[in-house]
Amino acid sequence: MLSRKVWSCGLACLLALAAPVRSQPPHTAHYPSWAFPLKVEKLLPPEGSQPKTLPGSTRSYTQEQIDDLLNPPDWFPDRRPDPPAIILKGRGDALACGACHLMSGLGHPESADLTGLSVNYMVQQMKDFRTGSRIDVPRMNKIAAAVSEEESLAAAQWFARLTPRPFTRVVEAHTVPRTFVGDGRMRYMEPGGGTEPIGDRIITIPEDPVRARLRDPYSGFIAYVPPGSIAKGRALAQTGGGRTVPCALCHGTDLKGAGDVPRLAGVHPIYIARQLYRFRDRTRNGAAAAAMRPSVERLTDEDIVNLSAYLGSLAP
Repeated sequence: MLSRKVWSCGLACLLALAAPVRSQPPHTAHYPSWAFPLKVEKLLPPEGSQPKTLPGSTRSYTQEQIDDLLNPPDWFPDRRPDPPAIILKGRGDALACGACHLMSGLGHPESADLTGLSVNYMVQQMKDFRTGSRIDVPRMNKIAAAVSEEESLAAAQWFARLTPRPFTRVVEAHTVPRTFVGDGRMRYMEPGGGTEPIGDRIITIPEDPVRARLRDPYSGFIAYVPPGSIAKGRALAQTGGGRTVPCALCHGTDLKGAGDVPRLAGVHPIYIARQLYRFRDRTRNGAAAAAMRPSVERLTDEDIVNLSAYLGSLAP
């Protein structure tokens, strides 16, 4: 059941946007590749079998072990609470949560940052993935179908204990490095170098590609965004700009979440963009959709970039 907070937000959004909606069918699935890294474009060079290490960790893993989504590396077991089994060890389609969301909960950009989310919110998202109300083509629907409700609850309770922290540095730039989507559906700089205009995109790359490839839970990312997008996103988030409502109405005055309404501040910008596209195109449904849809149906692609840039730039 939706919380009173979510229902009241949905009503507020509907009242604030009572003007007629543009006469057109629902948005079709227009998913830009910069926000949806669904396909590996180029494989990285093969790694040897030698064990790899991280500074400050006493553990070592081969790249094959690091890439095992059923048994992800746990570099710093002393820095986190003891996890339930599903965080560290998966089976079949039930991949280990720590593989994509990392043992810090901060996640790679193709996944979600789960820190600072409520248990109820995370449990509901797993239910929505399980029923197909919420779609994640690469993985989450299969994972949710294979994970038990008890495991979902235990994982949610564990992630809810983890502390949000800055993980993505948002930088405005006219040009960005030439990149490709490599292993793990992560974007890397082209080995030959070069730059290209950013256009109307957000380009996210690792601060340290070697450490990111090792699934270092504390090695973050750079999100390049178009010049002026942060200020435009701030204005839209704070006023609604006549096309939406202020984000703080539901997500809290600091945008760090309110009850079961999720945090937006400091979330991976391309993750925010994916959710806005899916809400707008009506391919994300489930418990939160009724509250969100009136807030996004008038957003343009540029609005999505600007909002994502601003929200991602905030301290979590």
